[in-house]
Amino acid sequence: MKKILLGSVILLAILLFAVYNMLNRMPSKELSLNEQVYEILSDAECLMCHSYNPELPFYAKIPLVRRPIYKDINAAIKEENLKPVMDSMANGVPVSITAVNKIEQIAIKGNMPPTRFYLLHWGSQLTQEKRDVIISWAKQQRLEGYLSQLQDSALANKLSAEPVFPILYDIPVDSAKVELGYKLYHDTRLSLDNTVSCASCHGLNTGGVDNKQYSEGVDGKLGGVNAPTVYNAVYNFVQFWDGRAATLAAQAAGPPLNPVEMASTSFEEIISKLENDKALTAEFKKVYPDGYSEANITDAIQEFEKTLITKNSPFDRYMMGDESAMTEQQIAGYNDFKKYSCATCHSGVNFGGNTYELMGTRSNYFTARGTEVTTEDLGRYKETKSEYDRHKFKVPGLRNVALTAPYFHDGTITSLKNAIMYMGEYQLNVNLSQEETDNIEAFLHALTGEIPTTAKVSE
Repeated sequence: MKKILLGSVILLAILLFAVYNMLNRMPSKELSLNEQVYEILSDAECLMCHSYNPELPFYAKIPLVRRPIYKDINAAIKEENLKPVMDSMANGVPVSITAVNKIEQIAIKGNMPPTRFYLLHWGSQLTQEKRDVIISWAKQQRLEGYLSQLQDSALANKLSAEPVFPILYDIPVDSAKVELGYKLYHDTRLSLDNTVSCASCHGLNTGGVDNKQYSEGVDGKLGGVNAPTVYNAVYNFVQFWDGRAATLAAQAAGPPLNPVEMASTSFEEIISKLENDKALTAEFKKVYPDGYSEANITDAIQEFEKTLITKNSPFDRYMMGDESAMTEQQIAGYNDFKKYSCATCHSGVNFGGNTYELMGTRSNYFTARGTEVTTEDLGRYKETKSEYDRHKFKVPGLRNVALTAPYFHDGTITSLKNAIMYMGEYQLNVNLSQEETDNIEAFLHALTGEIPTTAKVSE
């Protein structure tokens, strides 16, 4: 009897092992890396939690089971909606660098899916072999989607293992438009009372900001959100904290007509003032033969802003091979920056600007802040009216961050050190040590680049 029982146990174990291996099969190596990772994520049923409208199993309706399932879903969707990522992969479109970094981090840390999930969904476990495929895919995504212009293949391969990149190139521009855009950027006639220009809130000598919690518009009116830097804004996937402008030109069209900022009533009003400037009008018509218009004015400002790229930071030089460009403390800070996954959201060439993220992923920032929630605190929700977007903001780029205090969309944090500590607490649920905080702060100072000569800051 004992032998029969033992034999049955062994047979059951063999069957379970066979089923487990069948469910955790590797995709065919004949598939591309992109196709393999798509299959891995599909088999892992990632969309069951990481999507807005998941298809749930039958047992999700059971009262005792429903609550933990929805708790997991609510936590997962705060981290990433994988539906657009999977769509990009299915269509062969480069995946956003932030999503690439997040998926890679999961593979490196091996902390997903939760144990209770893959105990019920055996095919969801990320085996080491699957994790290796994902890491290789992440490097390929960076090489093909973000480093393809780099001629030095050895350097490209080195950088493909990193979540952030040095600034490698200028962006092609029309020099005549740049010159004109520079003048318009500094022209106070874009405002109702001729007192405020773009440069008033985005000073080229002050890190592309005004170092105030809220900027002052006409008649001293205060805005309700901290002015983001204009430097390297060309790398942002959208503009404004809430992403309401798709381009730099669209962004430039906003403040002139904002009643709290420049307060002009229309671009026709602005144009009527500019037309009185015969020299500017003659120059404008040389560049834009059809003359003044909102589209042409904002296009010129956009062309100028494309030149506001701060290259040659210590980080850039270090990544390009100059090992003495960063101090030991800054290198340690960069390693901590990656270890705590800061570089998943603050990713790519601008250390951010690639995605919307929830302010307070791990704990409620606004409750802890203790002040009334404003319209600006709603973030992306203002534009979409989707609950999934409440308190989500475009992730700010961190280049030159040492120059751009105060911090966060509400400008409440005055020191870089405190901003780092708050990010650890509210985004990561981590209490960074003093040494780690100091190291990361030192590293962020290494992101201060050179002011471009086209900015003409001396004039």
